[in-house]
Amino acid sequence: MEKNFIDYIRVFCRSGHGGAGIKHFLRNKLTAKGGPDGGDGGRGAHIILKGNAQLWTLLHLRYLKNILAEDGAPGGHNNKTGRDGKDIIIEVPLGTIARDEETGKLEAEILEDGQEIILIKGGRGGLGNSNFATATNQVPEYAQPGEPGIEGWKLLELKVLADVGLVGFPNAGKSTLLSSITAAKPKIADYAFTTLVPQLGMVEYRDAKSFCIADLPGIIEGAAEGKGLGHRFLRHIERNAVLLFLIPADSNDHKKEFEILVNELEEYNPEMLQKDFIIAISKSDMLDDELKEAIEKELPKNVPHVFISSVTGQGLTELKDILWQKLND
Repeated sequence: MEKNFIDYIRVFCRSGHGGAGIKHFLRNKLTAKGGPDGGDGGRGAHIILKGNAQLWTLLHLRYLKNILAEDGAPGGHNNKTGRDGKDIIIEVPLGTIARDEETGKLEAEILEDGQEIILIKGGRGGLGNSNFATATNQVPEYAQPGEPGIEGWKLLELKVLADVGLVGFPNAGKSTLLSSITAAKPKIADYAFTTLVPQLGMVEYRDAKSFCIADLPGIIEGAAEGKGLGHRFLRHIERNAVLLFLIPADSNDHKKEFEILVNELEEYNPEMLQKDFIIAISKSDMLDDELKEAIEKELPKNVPHVFISSVTGQGLTELKDILWQKLND
């Protein structure tokens, strides 16, 4: 999965040049010196991004280094317009954004299946000389060239679309939780950074309702500066409506761990603090009531919390209830 999850692509794009309008005058066996009949050039091809809900990664674009769109055809005599260039459509997963590499400007954001956005417009076709005939200039001797296409390096980034994002230090039990409440089968092992790419799963709730949850690569102190998996990880959290902080029961300091996680999010993007937070204390099957009370005193009063165990199933129904309520507030 790690090799197949590609969430960042750099590609050179050039839209099509517009076809030239032509200079031509009507000539046939009945007309020796007719008026101008030069046609317009065709439009150069656009480069278009299209959302595809069946795609989860940018893997299919991995070897796409140059996207060169077709030029428009020149105009013809008898006022014939040249053929437009054939647009290039690039299918991308939902959650893909496109930026210009040079300016960093956000140029497109794909959020819906079938949504199309023109990433780079093709050049307009030039006007033929028939457009320039006037009462005082009945034989115009000029036509427009087509507009050139636009070229540049573009960055395509994927930000995973999920309702709930699982946030926690490496080895907090996020993958185990995901595998126990969804049909997803993430890689699980007893060492840090088992999850190197986002894993998505659908949680089935009551009355055939469901919501999407993402197990994101473990955060570490300094992620906002790019340490560990850094920005690649934090980028995927931006789109989650609710953030579920997973803190293991055997943590040395539950409050400090939560504060470090929140601080990393704030440093990366202060808007992250506008999201709904929920704390789940994982591996709670090792706690008795007295220890739970001690941990509860450490936790912030304004953030809902739940004690869970992915192994025994303890608290998982309550967790789903809290998540569903938050998503629908």
